Formats: sequence, structure tokens, C-alpha cells
Amino acid sequence: MQLVNVRRALRGSEPLGEIPPQSELIRNSVSMAWPSIVESFLIAFVGMVDTMMVGSLGSHAITAVGLCTQPKFIMLAFFMALGVAVSATVARRRGEADQEGANRVLMQALAISAAVTALISFSAFFFADPIIRFTGSAPDTHAEAVGYFRILSVGLCFTSLTLIINAAQRGAGNTRIAMQTNMVSNLVNVFFNYLLIGGNFGFPRLGVRGAALATVIGTVCGFLMSLRSVSNPHGFLYLFDLHHMRFDLRTLRGLVSVGASTLAEQVFMRFGFLTYARIVAGLGTTAFAAHQIGINLLSLSFSFGDGLSAASIALVGRSLGERRPDLAKIYGSACQHIGFAFSVMLSVVFLLGNVRIFELFNDEPEVLQYSWMIIVVLCITVFAQISNVIFTGCLRAGGDTFYAAIVALVSIAVIRPLAGWFFCYPVGWGLTGAWVGLLFDQASRIALSYPRFRGGRWTKISL
Repeated sequence: MQLVNVRRALRGSEPLGEIPPQSELIRNSVSMAWPSIVESFLIAFVGMVDTMMVGSLGSHAITAVGLCTQPKFIMLAFFMALGVAVSATVARRRGEADQEGANRVLMQALAISAAVTALISFSAFFFADPIIRFTGSAPDTHAEAVGYFRILSVGLCFTSLTLIINAAQRGAGNTRIAMQTNMVSNLVNVFFNYLLIGGNFGFPRLGVRGAALATVIGTVCGFLMSLRSVSNPHGFLYLFDLHHMRFDLRTLRGLVSVGASTLAEQVFMRFGFLTYARIVAGLGTTAFAAHQIGINLLSLSFSFGDGLSAASIALVGRSLGERRPDLAKIYGSACQHIGFAFSVMLSVVFLLGNVRIFELFNDEPEVLQYSWMIIVVLCITVFAQISNVIFTGCLRAGGDTFYAAIVALVSIAVIRPLAGWFFCYPVGWGLTGAWVGLLFDQASRIALSYPRFRGGRWTKISL
């Protein structure tokens, strides 16, 4: 069976030019995808290692770090939305062979990001206490969570600027640069985790705060590498050509066109995730610790989809910039088929690892009692999760971000928390009910995203 079924991808429409051979389509997709997959995998893996290392302090420490997850992503929501807009717009400019336009996109996005970072970082630091209290913290987790969150807010400037530069590099097709910067950042993070969480080699024992400080140190290293990647005047993206500093309407319009709806999507997602996390936090520290382990494993499957999504944005955006919507659909279909193969692989790993995977994080019997339930749900969810992320990447690359925002509103902001609460409390299934709610969310997203992708309307939007 062919990996890329060209006829099904085109769905009755005629190709607009020569279709590359099957082997070339696969090679282009894999070549663009593998650095992004490795990058996303490393980010998820280091998040898991963070949780494992913090888990040595007890389930209360896992919960303290877990309570900061959604507020952290709320801080990053604007920059993640802007990053998607940057990737999609730079990919279009690359397809149009407009190097100057691509550099204007990068410069203007960095200027906007720097201004917004200062506001968000200041607010997050000074309002950390009520923010963490709102997430559902308990007396045994609140102080540690506040300290962790404040340190992360100080490092936000490096995180946001790195995110924008790497997004531009992905859009230009330079996915290896983002992989390399994140690889170094994550290795530094793990190294300083070892030194600062437990106080090894004469370093102070800082516990949960040590994990946050290690994250910031790693982020600074990643930022310096990202900055270096756009300091070569012979590269496609060059940061220090000052005539790119002027703001122009076409660039801003392209960023706003994709970024505004993507920001709405991020807000809906984070609202849904935060509400869902609060529902689970009400079950107590032990249940939330088990839930946080499961979310770490779920993020591992997300990393494969996220890597393929980054590849699809670059390939699809470039194809649309070259006026080849037929190739855009074919590349989107190719990434989907690769994603399905990863879904099968991850399900097998989860099933074979089962309880032993949970024991890597925490060996308390009260936590392990939830392991089999979460593993079974993960094995089902992984197929929808990876497909959803890739479909959304294709829609974003085409500029169909408004529809992606509607999907996030319906599925994540409404269905996930409502179904999670209903099965968790009125039905009385506890943590199992919360994870059933997650299944409802994933199923609704695939039901909404797949027909939109197949319809092809997203290939006709101008940026």
C-alpha cells in the first residue's frame, strides 16, 4: 500500500503541474519532519525527566510542578500564536523567493514579542500567588508552586524570543536549527536539574525551585544558539539588516491574519486545559500526581504530531507560495500517514511498558493504582491526538486559523471540561471519568478537523 495516495489526497481535482515521484514525496516529508520530531520529542522527554527528578521529592512535588503547567502555557499563548503566524508567513515568502519579506516578518515579530514579553513577565511574577491559588493548589503544594512559577516568569523573555526565531527557521525549512538549539537547551536543563534539585557536587539543594532555575538556564543557552543562527549575513534569515526594521502593512496583515485566530485558538485551548486541570485537582494530591504522569506521557505522543505539524506547515506553506495547492494537500496526506505509523509504535510501547513506565516517575502504591486505566486511554487517544495536530498544522499553513480556533473552542474549551466534570463527579468515576472526558475531546476534534482538511478550502486563502 502506498504511503501517499495521490488520487485520494487530491480528491477528484486535477494536479496543477508535475507531481513528484512517490519516493521524492516521502523523502521531502521525512527530511523536513525528522528534525522537528526529534526537537519536540526532546522537549517532551525532558519534561518527563523533570517530573521524574522532581518525583524523587514525593507526589506533592509532582503536583506543585503540574499546577504550573497551564499558567506557564497561558503566559506563552501569545508567543505560540505569533510563532505559528511567523512559520506560515515565512514559508509563503520562501515559496515566493522573497527573502527580504521573510526577514521583515522575523524582525517585526521579534519587536512585537519583546514588548509583550515585558508586560506578561512582570504581571506573572507579581500575581503568581493568586494565579497558582486559582489553579486549585492545596496547602502542601502552594508555596513550592508559587516559587517555581515566579522563576519561570523571569526567564520568559528568553523563551519567547527563542520561540519566534525557531518558528521563522522552521518556516524557511531550517528545521535542524530549532532541533539543535532545543537539544542543547534540554541537556543543560537536565544537567542543572541534577545539580540543583538534590544539591549535588556542592550546589545548594533547591528542590522544586532548582528545577525551575535549571529550566531558565537551559533556555538562555537555547536563546544564544537561536540568535547565532540568524547572525549569518549569507543565510536566508539575517537579523541584523537594519532596513528590515521598518513596519509595513503587508507583513503586519499577514501576521495578524494568521496570528489573531491562532491566539484565539490558544486562549480557548488554555482555558479548557486549565479548567480541566482544576477539575482533576479537586480529586486530591495523589490523583493529580497520577494524572500529571499521564499528561507527561500524552505529551510524548503530542511531540510526534507536533514535529510532523511543523513539517507540514513548512511544506504546505511553501507549496501554496509556489501556487501548488495540489502539492499542499499531498504533503499534508503524507505527514498523516507517517503520523499513523508513529501512533502504532507508541501504543505498543505504552502497552508493553504499562505499570513499569509509571514507576519511573513515582512508586507510591496510591499513585500506581491509576496506571493501567491511564495507559489504556493513552493507547486509544494517541491515534486521534497525532492526526489532530497534523490536520491543524495544515489548516494553519493555509491561513484557515479561524476554523482551527472554532475547533479548539468546541472541543477543548467546552467538551473536555464538561465531559470530564460529568464523568468525574456526577457519574462518580473519579480520575477515570476525567480521562474519559479527554477521549471525548479528541474524538470531537478529529470529527471536525478531518472533513475540513479533505475539503481543501484552506488551500485557497491568501496571506
